[in-house]
Amino acid sequence: MHLSFLGPLLDRPGPWATVYFDPAQNDESGAKRRELSVREVCRTLEEEGADAATTQAMRDALTNIGPAEDPAGRVVFAAGGDVVLSRRLSRPPQRQIACWAPLPRLTPLLELCGQDPVCLVAYIDRAGADFELRGAAGPQDAGQIEGQQRPVHRTASADWSERHFQLKVENTWEHNVVEIADALGSAYEESGADLVVLVGDPRERPAVRERLPEAVRQVTVETEHGGRAAGSSSAVLEEAIEQARRQYARRRVEEVLDRFRAGRVGTDRPTDAVEGVPALVEAAREHRIDTLLVRPDGADLAREAWVGGDPDQVAVRRSDAKTLGEGDPASVRADDALLRAAAATAADVLIVPPSDEDGADVPAGGLGALLRWTYEPTAV
Repeated sequence: MHLSFLGPLLDRPGPWATVYFDPAQNDESGAKRRELSVREVCRTLEEEGADAATTQAMRDALTNIGPAEDPAGRVVFAAGGDVVLSRRLSRPPQRQIACWAPLPRLTPLLELCGQDPVCLVAYIDRAGADFELRGAAGPQDAGQIEGQQRPVHRTASADWSERHFQLKVENTWEHNVVEIADALGSAYEESGADLVVLVGDPRERPAVRERLPEAVRQVTVETEHGGRAAGSSSAVLEEAIEQARRQYARRRVEEVLDRFRAGRVGTDRPTDAVEGVPALVEAAREHRIDTLLVRPDGADLAREAWVGGDPDQVAVRRSDAKTLGEGDPASVRADDALLRAAAATAADVLIVPPSDEDGADVPAGGLGALLRWTYEPTAV
């Protein structure tokens, strides 16, 4: 999961009000529960020290959240009397979260806004293709490509002129396949999608896939369900797309954990991975984190860290933060400090599942990272 969308939170000073809000059902009782929830959230913020202007801004934002537009709810970040960022959740929070703290509360966002991969779906036929993005925000149009329109259909005749016509059909198909593959490759790069699903005729799907760039082909799957024609969508197609997204997410986690285990070779040898708050804080200060691993049940997530105004001003001890040039560091949760630093340096973030069947604590304490370059431990 890339955190570039958190940009508005990085340069704004705190403290911050953070609320993960579930709008409940779209009926009379649901409306009443929403009203009570808004009151409870604002009371919690006031009790934790939030100023009146920020509390009112949060109240106004939450009042406008409804189940029709945001069925799973929203996370809202506010500071200094303004709502700075509001983002739709892909699944509702199991409980309402409201807090007032020096940094935005970010870890629940990873689970609720999701590392669900963004999927680029290509609906293909002989004349072109329609592209659609599937992610937490729902389906979004991603453009289309129209190739040569005639001739695209074969005939059954054995006449020479008809065979000549069929050759033109083959040439048209070949031309369109190349155009579709080129357009799909460009759409993949521009959209930032994680994987591609090809939908359409069993002849055109593999032909397009074969002509995709190697990097795109490696993350491309096909489904036999559905097509480009209007009305060809179905529940079976929807399930096939969601299954492709789930499988990609599982493979991504497995690959990263394999790399993490291989890179975590000990404290006296060069390493490509680190775990534990002290090592991660050092890596964050030096912008060395490539992928931050977060296990939500880890004990270290709530460990104390100290931060300054800049995302890379992060330390384990208050005295260390002062040596970084911060005169008045703030005490925060380690996970929020590291996530802010990861967002500021364009690092990836990956939620890893709870302890595996063998009870292995990977990463130790729930926080780890793959590094951008090999780390040489300092000799003692």
